[in-house]
Amino acid sequence: MEGRLFTFLGAIGGHSQMWIILSHLVLTVAIVFFIAKLATRRVQLVPTGAQNVLETYIQGVISMGADTMGEENARKFMPLIGALGMVIFVSNMMGVVPGFESVTGNINFTLSLAIIVFFYYNYLGIKKNGAAKYFGHFMGPVPALAPLMFPIEIISHISRIISLSFRLFGSVKGDDMFLMVLLMLVPWILPLPGFFLLTAFGFLQSFIFMILTYVYIAGSIMMEEDH
Repeated sequence: MEGRLFTFLGAIGGHSQMWIILSHLVLTVAIVFFIAKLATRRVQLVPTGAQNVLETYIQGVISMGADTMGEENARKFMPLIGALGMVIFVSNMMGVVPGFESVTGNINFTLSLAIIVFFYYNYLGIKKNGAAKYFGHFMGPVPALAPLMFPIEIISHISRIISLSFRLFGSVKGDDMFLMVLLMLVPWILPLPGFFLLTAFGFLQSFIFMILTYVYIAGSIMMEEDH
């Protein structure tokens, strides 16, 4: 528990790293499912309450991708992007609540998400364009540059895993440390502006992860348009 705040789930099952991450991950997924269930319990033609909030979110996710790959493709990949966004956002917000911890503050989790995105967009690119055309695009426009361009492209794509995972992990982990220091130094009422700031950062990191996933997928399936 060294260097950690008290967590309710840690008090129940112990403060081992494995238990803390798994228990908060299960809780995060349960909250996402609860929100989805609440929004779809009574679907109405004119949405209200939770249904209205979730439909607004879905439309926002589609609009985000429409600028990158067109509305048709944005709708097609919305379930993946929307689910990633919900899990990341709920996890980020959980870290803001005293007594809970964000799983996105663990590099193993953010790395897993980044690897999923990496393999998925490459799979889509191969499926859509064929392996020869897809990897041929890594060679560059001029055959003579292929020995130089191919390693650069491979490194560039692998670096996306690092970029996605460490950006999210670093931001959330930094927020958690900031919150821990804030709560140790000042009374509970004074850190409120800090809580609002961390909430904004949590929303921003979810947005960045979603938009980058859209961009990577668009680049793999729309190579002929140089997206």
